Amino acid sequence: MREWQVLITGATGGIGLAAAKALAALGAHVAIVGRNAVRTRVAAAAIQAEARKGARVTSFVADLADQAAVRHLAGDVLARHAKIDVLINNAGAMYRTRHLTPDGVELTWAVNHLAPFLLTTRLLDRLIASTPSRIITTASDAHRGAELPFDDLNAEKGYNGFLRYKQTKLANILFAQELAHRLAGTGVISSCFHPGLVASGFNRNNGVVMSLAMLALRPWSRSVEKGAETLVWLAHAAKSEDLNGGYFVDRERRQPSPQARDTQAARRLWQISERQCAGS
Repeated sequence: MREWQVLITGATGGIGLAAAKALAALGAHVAIVGRNAVRTRVAAAAIQAEARKGARVTSFVADLADQAAVRHLAGDVLARHAKIDVLINNAGAMYRTRHLTPDGVELTWAVNHLAPFLLTTRLLDRLIASTPSRIITTASDAHRGAELPFDDLNAEKGYNGFLRYKQTKLANILFAQELAHRLAGTGVISSCFHPGLVASGFNRNNGVVMSLAMLALRPWSRSVEKGAETLVWLAHAAKSEDLNGGYFVDRERRQPSPQARDTQAARRLWQISERQCAGS
């Protein structure tokens, strides 16, 4: 099999790290993106330790909340990688209180939606040149019941951390589907997936109450390795003709919510995202 190169964000812990280890063990050259330099270096070493002989691991450090940093990251990736077989937009977060990024964008929206939108569009030419290639976005069943607040995308009228997270996961699915539509015929496949309730460090950044809540859910949570299974399958094992535009749960294509199947909303979101990313 030819050398295949995978770029994955949010790979210093959780399902991102588990997926990176699994893909490196399969022989992929894995490039990881992390926000903290020390954690990224430690993660890269852990992945390399489990990699198949000859597989390489490289790393990038970037704060995905900052659009200038995302643009710089894309430039570094293009300079160091002649091809990209799989791009995995996995980084995500949830914040209990409202914060603004250096670009004046609400933080959850910036990290969970605009960062993958901007990084992907910056790397699209390289992905097309690397066909057959795949783009995989980590979504969530938390999207169900959410609607995109097109009249208040910066959450100025009110903010609820979990509702905001739900909205960004809906945006992830709409983005993946619109991307699939726009890339039809290019040889690049776009899909997204729900990892399930995973016992990881997610949502531990929101104070003692949220940390205790996540701890209480552990008996009903799956391991990070189990949460990463569908991601690894989408990147490596699944047949590409079955993937495009799909939302997957436990390696099966599932129907997302009606709001996540709204093609007009997907096109509108794309246009707004272009404008939100145009100023940096």
